[in-house]
Amino acid sequence: MDPFPAIADPVRRDLLRALAREPARVVDLAAAHPISRPAVSKHLRVLVDAGLVRAETHGRERHYALLADGLEPMRDLLRDLDLRPRFEESVLDGLDLEVRRTVRDHREATTPDPMEETA
Repeated sequence: MDPFPAIADPVRRDLLRALAREPARVVDLAAAHPISRPAVSKHLRVLVDAGLVRAETHGRERHYALLADGLEPMRDLLRDLDLRPRFEESVLDGLDLEVRRTVRDHREATTPDPMEETA
């Protein structure tokens, strides 16, 4: 399953945030939401099917943990959408030089010549 539809629901995004902090049991995750435990279990099943969460059975309890690798398609998309301008650092070096020249020229133009004051 594609991870993008899985994160479309705000409850599932909240579950991912909780699991990013630490693995948790269904009962603990359900306690933080105003929905039933079976509803939380269904949301978790969607996240498992999307490869975003891992479920392990410990006795009668299900423990869930975030699968960071499942988030890679989202990271790839965000990298592709990074629209910041890209340029070489040498451009900034040239800008720095020009700013320094302008400041120096401005100081020289506004500083009175001491030779003119004595004449």
